[in-house]
Amino acid sequence: MNNNDTLRRLRYAFDLDDHAMMVLFDKGGYEATRAEVSDWLKREEDENFQPLRDVMLATFLNGFIVDKRGKKDGEEPKAEKKTNNNLVLRKLKIALSMNDTDMLDVFALVGFHISKHEISAFFRKPDNPRYRDCKDQILRNFLVGLQMKYRPNPEEDFED
Repeated sequence: MNNNDTLRRLRYAFDLDDHAMMVLFDKGGYEATRAEVSDWLKREEDENFQPLRDVMLATFLNGFIVDKRGKKDGEEPKAEKKTNNNLVLRKLKIALSMNDTDMLDVFALVGFHISKHEISAFFRKPDNPRYRDCKDQILRNFLVGLQMKYRPNPEEDFED
């Protein structure tokens, strides 16, 4: 999954408007403009599409953590220069105060079966023999599960 797709899915799952997205970037330590946010959310086919760099996705996720949990010991979060699916999953777990059982419940919402041991392998250090890369399919299923949990009735968004 690319960073822009991850950002779009999170925006939809948590029903975030442009202003809320800008606030989350700000809480992560970057003052994003409405135009930047808009360009990051566009599809690749759009001429104004701008790819979201790893550090910007990490900044957004740090802002999401600060928004949901507060700053860690009052310190400014430091965005990683490189991200991967494991890091995205870890930051979402932290922001939403989830444990392995909560994550299993989210995966169950989309009918994706995974064990606690597999989930814990995503959070190990890469040099650990039990470390496992979080593949795109796993992250995608988790994001869809979050959408089902936090925005279960999207058709109600269009009712008067």
